[in-house]
Amino acid sequence: MDGATIIYGSVTLVLAAILSCYTVLVLFSPSLVVPSEKDRRFRSRTSVEGKSQPLPSIRDQPEVDLTVVVPAYNETERMPTMLKSTLAHLASTQCPAKTYEVLIVDDGSKDDTSVLALQFASENPRHDIRVVTLHRNLGKGGAVRHGMLHGRGRRLLMVDADGASRFEDMDLLWKAMDGLEGDGAIAIGSRAHLVKTEAVVKRSLLRNILMYGLHTILRVVGVGHIRDTQCGFKLFSRRSAQLIFPYQHLCTWIFDVEVLLLAKQLHIPVAEVPIEWHEVSGSKLNVITDSLQMLRDLLILRANIIFGRWSAPPPSPAKKSS
Repeated sequence: MDGATIIYGSVTLVLAAILSCYTVLVLFSPSLVVPSEKDRRFRSRTSVEGKSQPLPSIRDQPEVDLTVVVPAYNETERMPTMLKSTLAHLASTQCPAKTYEVLIVDDGSKDDTSVLALQFASENPRHDIRVVTLHRNLGKGGAVRHGMLHGRGRRLLMVDADGASRFEDMDLLWKAMDGLEGDGAIAIGSRAHLVKTEAVVKRSLLRNILMYGLHTILRVVGVGHIRDTQCGFKLFSRRSAQLIFPYQHLCTWIFDVEVLLLAKQLHIPVAEVPIEWHEVSGSKLNVITDSLQMLRDLLILRANIIFGRWSAPPPSPAKKSS
């Protein structure tokens, strides 16, 4: 066998391997979620006989200063406390957002999360609370994406329903965003400063295992410059939400990484802001299955970026809306 034959055979094997990997990637990669017509509707305290109304689009002009997006899955126990503290701060004179809405996205819950949210809206008529009930469980990332694509705010805040983050720290994110240049900007809450404190040292073994393992992998994926990608407390300008969330594929726990990678691709500035945080019981993470799922999704994410399958188009000029 001559050298040319060996080279030809080697090249053929490499190309076949690449093609095989690409085929597997396409088969295992999730497509962009297209919501049903039912999912594009909301209810509120003003809904007549419980009838739903059509949701606005992120492409529309903003109508309020802030949209608070709350993804919720079976949260009848933890969400009421979080909502009370949220509304208390939003109504205070210290809050930088003078007009606002709270958009609760029930991610196909099996309990009465939507019922509780609507009851809470009726009990607090001074506040604009909207409830979206997804007809199937998408995952936290899918619920956040849905809320972001239908918020009316000049700025949009995602916040976990468990109340682990102190809502008053939204002011810190707001101030940090004010200091960023451009109409596309992101300010994210960070718990990195708490790594050596009692808040993290004494929290559940489950979360600590996920945290340390995840940080190691993230350096390879491309977001090692962010110390805490997974904090469920992130503020987006309307422009950044318009540029990022239509192109978010991952609906699972690790969706934050894809969002931050898209921001990096688009050269959207990100401010990482230390916030107060505490452990709240009732986590739905499973240390075994969710760790494996996160690893799988990170590999899929990285591969799709390498092959150029997942990306956001470059922004066109837009009026400032942050």
